[in-house]
Amino acid sequence: MAVFRTSHLTKHYGQVAAVEDLSVDVPSGRIGLVGANGAGKTTLFRLLLGLTRPTAGTVEIDGRRVDADPVGIRARVGYMPEHDCLPADQSAADLVAALGELSGLPARDARQRASDVLNLVGLDEARFRPMGTFSTGMKQRVKLAQAIVADPTLVLLDEPTAGLDPTGREEMLGLVARLGDFGISAVMATHLLDDVQKVCDHVVMLDGGRLVVAGPTEGLLEAKTGTVIVEVDGSTRALAAALKRHGFSCTQEDGHLEVAVGDAGDDGLDVIRDAVAELNLPLTRLSTRVVSLDDVFVGKASHK
Repeated sequence: MAVFRTSHLTKHYGQVAAVEDLSVDVPSGRIGLVGANGAGKTTLFRLLLGLTRPTAGTVEIDGRRVDADPVGIRARVGYMPEHDCLPADQSAADLVAALGELSGLPARDARQRASDVLNLVGLDEARFRPMGTFSTGMKQRVKLAQAIVADPTLVLLDEPTAGLDPTGREEMLGLVARLGDFGISAVMATHLLDDVQKVCDHVVMLDGGRLVVAGPTEGLLEAKTGTVIVEVDGSTRALAAALKRHGFSCTQEDGHLEVAVGDAGDDGLDVIRDAVAELNLPLTRLSTRVVSLDDVFVGKASHK
């Protein structure tokens, strides 16, 4: 069963289409919801949480219509907001425990659970300090802790690495990656595709409220046209002509060729190597460009 499913989901604010005719089935696991600012990520989160009603279409979580039971859905879904929303004079332990109680946990269980999740996110020693003294990274950890305190089946993470330095960013991504160990599916909304590529099993890409592409992360990367960098000691004009005869597209860059080999893979590399040898050109570099989700997004969005 899909962890969430949308069918022709549409949300308009006046004449502005925040989400437009979105139909997608998303499996459990770690999901990256990616797109530029204004792509519709936050609106989709609000629709998933039942905080706003769709203009048209439906959205389901674990097979249950959100509009039929928004309160019941929110009891099973955790949410980590992007904005700074933590009370400065309250301790992390008190806040997370209080939110655990609001989610339905008995007071003693909520207090114990708060201690457990704050330890999980690395705030065990700081949990009784006022959160006004916390760094940005510590505040992000508190927000993650409160999102998972009630043991949800799904957690929505809105820009969890926002404002973090490189070390803090890597640590937060490590925490997101661990959520699956506890049976919690996570949807991470971000415009940083590198973050998604590191930790997410599945990707949903939005642009202007519309679906660009959705699928397993590895599958999207494997489907992307491969590019080989070829550098020789001498003119590349004859080499480009030879490779074009083999059906490869070549682009002349600063001192090297970029050859689009498509799905040819190693066979494409063999053709390039043989062409270089036949022309008796000294080969100084032959490498494959690492494909990124940015490449996939730009390629797919440009065809929409």
